[in-house]
Amino acid sequence: MKKERTDLQHLFSIPVIVAALGYFVDIYDLLLFGIVRLESLTDLGLSEEELSATGASILNWQMTGLLLGGILWGIVGDKKGRLSVLFGSILTYSLANIACGFVQDPTTYKILRFVAGIGLAGELGAGITLVSEILPKRLRAIGTSLVAGIGLFGAVVGYFTVKLFAWRHAYFIGGGMGFLLLLLRLGVFESGMFKNIQTEKHVEKGNFFAFFTSKRRFFLYLRCIALGLPTWFVIGILATFSNEFGKALGIQEALKPGLAIMWCYVGLAIGDLSSGFISHALHSRKKAVAYMMLFTLVGCALYLFAGISTATGMYALCFWMGLGIGYWAMFVTIGAEQFGTNLRATAATTIPNMVRGMVVLMTTLFGLAKPSLGVLLAGAVVGLLCFAAGFYSTLTIPETHNRDLDFLEE
Repeated sequence: MKKERTDLQHLFSIPVIVAALGYFVDIYDLLLFGIVRLESLTDLGLSEEELSATGASILNWQMTGLLLGGILWGIVGDKKGRLSVLFGSILTYSLANIACGFVQDPTTYKILRFVAGIGLAGELGAGITLVSEILPKRLRAIGTSLVAGIGLFGAVVGYFTVKLFAWRHAYFIGGGMGFLLLLLRLGVFESGMFKNIQTEKHVEKGNFFAFFTSKRRFFLYLRCIALGLPTWFVIGILATFSNEFGKALGIQEALKPGLAIMWCYVGLAIGDLSSGFISHALHSRKKAVAYMMLFTLVGCALYLFAGISTATGMYALCFWMGLGIGYWAMFVTIGAEQFGTNLRATAATTIPNMVRGMVVLMTTLFGLAKPSLGVLLAGAVVGLLCFAAGFYSTLTIPETHNRDLDFLEE
């Protein structure tokens, strides 16, 4: 009984709660453009023909910001501390989101989503790193799953916020929540593992290029990235462009991408909450990810080729695929656990943002393949590449369940 009470005290400590709320705001702001894409671009005067190309372009700018921001905040996290990232990143994306509420043209929209992407890049990696380092190793998987599972409901709140308020006001609300979160962050303490090496000048910290100077680290880093590719294939292609897939399947009712994303994230939140307990029960990160990835693959095949004839059926499959990609928190945790304390924040922050940045290549390939293959086969080609890389990495990456994280990269 005493052990259970102690475990609950660890899992619901201030750093875990604040990390979860931080990720909640992060996901709200990250997905807000996808939810308001059609409404906001139509309001800016774009024609129906321009919506897809311009929307994809703005999404790519945001994802490129995430890619670059992941490198920036990862280095800051290992050099200056995990809390520096949690404060700096949320300030950046909160200001950018408020500015998005005043946007009047697509070019400014692209620039602001790029800046927001830079800010959004730091939240998850720093939060997962902090929680992984302060929790006992037996609770790491459950703790990080709680952070991601609770945080991912930000997508649901984002969808209903847009239903209740104009899209510009939804951006203002996101920025406001960010500033409120900054006040909560004042009570969070720094990771003890980081503080132990903070003053050791001989230890090289936050060197992003260290991933490329060692063959072992380089291929391990690539496998960590490939592990997450199916997650953003589902979100960035199948859910975001669900209106196009619906038309290709001959569904009469127009699918709403915002609603597809919302159902996908409801499933993702439940899946993330479950993934830590699955890993804990199996005593394996790899097995948990492999089973959930296979579940996702089945959902994707049904989405593309089962001949779904109703919008409700498509939304149900978005929920299914969301459950499957609920290994997202486990994937980020695996990335954090693979590398030493002096490189951990850089790994945990850059790896998920490299995956998000790969959406640029996914949407580009999807767009190039559509004219010759059609929407459904173009989506299948992109998905096949993502799942092939994901399964290969799951099979070959080192197991990190129960690994002691108090070590350094030489």
